[in-house]
Amino acid sequence: MQNLARSSSLPPPPSAPAPSSPASSTPAPFYASHQKIYPKAARGRFRRIKSALMVGLLALFMLLPWLRWDRGAGLPNQAILFDLDSQRFYLFALELWPQHIYYLTGAMILAAVGLFLATALAGRVWCGYTCPQTVWTDLYVKVEEWIEGDRGARIRLDNGPRNAGWLAKKTAKHVVWLLIALVTGASALFYFVDAPGYVADLLRFQPGPVATGWILFMTACTYAMAGFMREQMCVYVCPWPRIQAALLDDESLTVTYQDWRGDGRAPLRKEQSWAERSAEGLGDCIDCKACVQVCPTGIDIRDGLQMDCISCGLCIDACDDVMGRIGRPGGLIRYDTQSAQEAKAVARKPEPYRLVRPRTIIYSLVMLVVGGMMTLGVLLEPTVDVSVLRDRAPLYVTLSNGAIQNSYTVKISNMTRAPQGYRLTVSGPRGATVTAAGGGGADGPAPVLGAEPDTVQTHRVHVRAPAGAAVAGSMPLTLTLTRLSDGVAHHAETVFLAP
Repeated sequence: MQNLARSSSLPPPPSAPAPSSPASSTPAPFYASHQKIYPKAARGRFRRIKSALMVGLLALFMLLPWLRWDRGAGLPNQAILFDLDSQRFYLFALELWPQHIYYLTGAMILAAVGLFLATALAGRVWCGYTCPQTVWTDLYVKVEEWIEGDRGARIRLDNGPRNAGWLAKKTAKHVVWLLIALVTGASALFYFVDAPGYVADLLRFQPGPVATGWILFMTACTYAMAGFMREQMCVYVCPWPRIQAALLDDESLTVTYQDWRGDGRAPLRKEQSWAERSAEGLGDCIDCKACVQVCPTGIDIRDGLQMDCISCGLCIDACDDVMGRIGRPGGLIRYDTQSAQEAKAVARKPEPYRLVRPRTIIYSLVMLVVGGMMTLGVLLEPTVDVSVLRDRAPLYVTLSNGAIQNSYTVKISNMTRAPQGYRLTVSGPRGATVTAAGGGGADGPAPVLGAEPDTVQTHRVHVRAPAGAAVAGSMPLTLTLTRLSDGVAHHAETVFLAP
């Protein structure tokens, strides 16, 4: 046995060369040219779901900038507006300032963990149904089918002569594609400008160079990615296919082919009964390749779960349609879990699908905590933000009477719609006093600093420690601004420097 094991690892003798194909002497290329995919139109429940989501999401994207929201005089009335000029983000009743960047961080965490949860539950359903690349590609393919015909007609058109009919269909398709891309680019811009006002500028042929460049950029991206790159964006550009493997488990729903029922594959012969087919060791799969022809990424789901699969379910519709026409039960390709497939393969009853399991609990808890913190932040959001910056040149000044002076820049972000006054007091070195410089506030033992509505007001103040005060090096200093209208105090911590 030891000799047999050792000899089995040796190469065959020269007199009995290992069989090889005639092309084996030519090395396989590292890269293959892209083969255009012609997805066939599918019909079924998953295609209807995809179409409904496509229409709904496109309508939502294009109509949201036109929703109005009354915020009062002098403020934009667009419900969703990312106003970069005034550095404000308006989301219905919520107004975000630059210092609210943590809301953006929270939203990104929610989006990422929500994507993790969706993948753990049902694979790449986000990619298959709601990803913008999928939605716009679906729309472009629909236009292509409408103008050039279904899969076979498009293949014949591309392989046929370049005549007037070919030119007319290609021109019409690309014109419609460009119009869709142009509307997409303009709709994307409307989230950053007042939509009705900018349309008026367009009608007056005064769009502005920055806005025009943005529209052209978004138009080019939409036209290229949805019209030409298509599945290449999903397979090569998007990182998600490489991440999803770490998020799936044996209880995740994925599009699966039941090989225990479908193999071996062979065409269904005329007058062949299913009893005869079963006696020959053949399965339900008649190798019609309908599942391959409808796949938007061009894979064969019968080869198992693959990185390129976007879990759109169109292969399920195609296979169920074929099974119905040949008198076999559907579900040869279906959404199922790996553990259920393994149980069915040995004729064992699978366990019920478990929605609640450790990873889904963890993802849900993370979303709940982050969402709760963001909600609490919105409910308790302050109407003023105070920041203090100490002068660094010079660090301190010794006055003629021996007092030590530090200077500070105080910025008050008044997030209310009314002018506000804030009385400034300090605590730190014994006997320290504060004054406002340059007439920025009323002088006195506790100067009053003003702030105009919905603006950031800047004041320069001087803090002085009297001669003989016990100050040396660096001491903590607190500046307190008390709003005159309601007495609410806001504190800012800094330091007071002395020799």
